[in-house]
Amino acid sequence: MKFSVLSEDNHSLARTGLIETEHSKIETPVFMPVGTHGVVKTLSPDDLNNLNVNIMLSNTYHLYLRPGTDIIHKNNGLHKFLNWNKSILTDSGGYQVFSLSNMNEIANDGVKFRSHLDGSEHLFTPEKSMEVQRQLGSDIIMAFDYCPPADCSSKELKRASFLTEKWTRIAYEYLSDKKGIYGHEQTLFPIIQGGINPDERIKCLEQMLPFAECGIAIGGLSVGEKKEPMLDIVELLGGKMPKDQPRYLMGVGKPTDLVKSILRGVDMFDCVLPARNARNGQIFTHEGVINIMNSNYKNDTSPIDKYSSIEFAQIFSKSYLRHLFKVNEMFGLRIATLTNIAYYLDLIDEIKNEINNNTFVKWSEKYLKKYDK
Repeated sequence: MKFSVLSEDNHSLARTGLIETEHSKIETPVFMPVGTHGVVKTLSPDDLNNLNVNIMLSNTYHLYLRPGTDIIHKNNGLHKFLNWNKSILTDSGGYQVFSLSNMNEIANDGVKFRSHLDGSEHLFTPEKSMEVQRQLGSDIIMAFDYCPPADCSSKELKRASFLTEKWTRIAYEYLSDKKGIYGHEQTLFPIIQGGINPDERIKCLEQMLPFAECGIAIGGLSVGEKKEPMLDIVELLGGKMPKDQPRYLMGVGKPTDLVKSILRGVDMFDCVLPARNARNGQIFTHEGVINIMNSNYKNDTSPIDKYSSIEFAQIFSKSYLRHLFKVNEMFGLRIATLTNIAYYLDLIDEIKNEINNNTFVKWSEKYLKKYDK
């Protein structure tokens, strides 16, 4: 994998860049749609291609449990299994340690957990996470980490950083041969933990640097902390992470969060929010966020989003989309998901243009004044 910085904003830490894997070239900043189970719900690979998506995210934990890595391996890896010939990033399963904390037990060598599907017991170690991701064949592999909750004690926060460093070192050594079993290179991204404690974050960053060869991630944010401390940590790390590597902020977030984080030097994002909220009827448009189930859209014949880059949002009316939701028609979920993902990608494209023109800060002030409510 290669990364190059293409342009830098003179008034912030924002920049544009290019990630090159053996499957695709990815312009940054980039938003990665989330296909937890190997699919962005309601969308096909052709849909993603038509949206000019060059990288998607899938989840190691969920794919390990179902369908199982043996089945994916028999299909010659995740790319073939999904019929997706561009890049894939797989999360390590570390976040599920946090989100399913009532079903697991954290030890020094890994995490014992019970499946949320059938209650069966499993052990995820750093080696196991790497083994599973080898079998998946993703282009970017996330190191196995311990993501602590926002309200954890200082002692537990330090333990999370200690275990993350230990597990990352084990994962790095396990992946000494960067060529995966399907013939293409797999790149490890270490993850910086430390909660909203600046000293712990800097310490964890320094511990992760030896393992960061072409990418590093900020984890453990958007897990219950307030917005301002989260942004303070992003700004702190944005000025200290390697400049010659892509910087990935995991699990964030709202469109305004993306703008604020790009100002602070972040290059890569993922979040389930646009697809999940679409299924609940919340639509991101260039004129603001709407809840399509509101009664005032019953007779609204205006386009869903006349400024969208996708035809569906331009040709179908809000009243039609509301009707599809009211009758539980799957086509409504598809239109909503496409509209939301397209909005995020349109936003990123606009941001790249502003950075290239060195007008991003002024543009961001107007955008945030309008939408950051």
